[in-house]
Parts: sequence; C-alpha cells; structure tokens
Amino acid sequence: MRVVVLVSGAGSNLQALLDAVRSDPDFGVEVVGVIADHSDAGGLQRAEAAGVDTLVVRWGDHASREDFTGAIVAGAKALGADALILAGFMRVLSREAVSTFPILNIHPALSPAFPGANAVEEALAYGVKTTGVTVHFVDEFVDHGPIIAQEAVDVEPDDTPQSLHERIRKVEHRLYPEVIRAFAKGRLRVDGRVVYWRADD
Repeated sequence: MRVVVLVSGAGSNLQALLDAVRSDPDFGVEVVGVIADHSDAGGLQRAEAAGVDTLVVRWGDHASREDFTGAIVAGAKALGADALILAGFMRVLSREAVSTFPILNIHPALSPAFPGANAVEEALAYGVKTTGVTVHFVDEFVDHGPIIAQEAVDVEPDDTPQSLHERIRKVEHRLYPEVIRAFAKGRLRVDGRVVYWRADD
C-alpha cells in the first residue's frame, strides 16, 4: 500500500512509521510522500533524510477549507497515494479528502474524550487518572471516526503536559505502525462505527 503522510510538526510519528517500514520487509507499506501545511514542519526534514518526496500545501494560501483540501487531495494523488496517514496534522480536511482516500489519524486521548488540539492539557485540567492514545479512521468531524485501537496511559500526580505527552508519544510510536501495518494488509473491517481485526496471517 502506498501512503502519503500529512504532518504539521516535528514528525515523530512519521519517523516511527519510516523506521518500522525500513526494519520489516513484510510491513506492506511504502511511504511515497509527505505533505506539510507549512514549510518549517520538522517532518519535512525527516522525509527528505529518508529519501521521501515532500510537498508543502500552505493553509494561508487557500480561501477555504475546501480549497485547501482540494490541494491536499491533488498533491496526494500526484504522489501516488492509496491512503493518507495523519501524523500530527493540525488541520481538519473537508468531505473531498474523506470520499477520495481512506484516512487514519492518531489522537493523544481516549476518544471520545478530549477531541481537538489540546487533548493532553484538557485531560490534566479535568483531573482524569487515565488518558491514552486512540487510532481511528477519519470522517468529516474532529477526532470522531471509527476507533481502530486504543491504549491507556496512566496520569501521574506530578505530571505536566510535557511529561504526560512524552509518555503518550512512546505508546503512539509503537501502536500507530502496528495499526497501519494491519490496515495495509487488509486486516481491518468496519461495520458502522465498529472496527473488527482479523488475526495476522
């Protein structure tokens, strides 16, 4: 499966995927491109270091979410994508992307709790004792699509957003490649909002 990864930041989940693909000849995924919504996203440098094609589609260059999404879709098609992987991509795509590609996303909370960009900070402020990681298919709403996998992360009494996010990232870097591998191998089936896993061959 040929995937394009969308990033907005440092790209640590992108790096985890690149490392997983490189270390497992049977992974079943080729990262054919990385698209960022601004030119200083660290994920672009990670992609270039791995020899992966990159593209910048700037949010501010487009008059609407629909126009921005259209440019993302056109770029992903030109790169040869079969699917999109969101890895710290901080923009909400419109219907065109969801209807064109299967899209996966990872979110640093146990959905449906704490959707949006500040999930770690909101979890701490709410006083939860457990938060975690959710990998889900993307629909037209924020952090809302069918849940593929979740893993809990305990909140420590002295946690800061930085310390909690660091522990969450360790789970993300392991869980996301596992899910992407299963997706690429056709092991996921969606029935309504329920995702079923088929055992690995």
